[in-house]
Amino acid sequence: MSETEMDEAERQRASGMDPRILEMLICPLTRQPLEYDGASDELISRKAGLAFPIRNGLPLLAEKHAREIEQEGP
Repeated sequence: MSETEMDEAERQRASGMDPRILEMLICPLTRQPLEYDGASDELISRKAGLAFPIRNGLPLLAEKHAREIEQEGP
């Protein structure tokens, strides 16, 4: 198994989600791609300034479940 495949496998174990699914998800507010944060097990929408949790392998993409994050730049 290559290092890249090992990284993807580790990411899948951490989140409980298939990395290919994570790549297809978009922010429900901005329609922009989401970034996976393995440390917090969240999907980050930088443009919206929100972090969406992943619970039991399922992303909770409703705004009411999201937490605000600090915006980068001006």
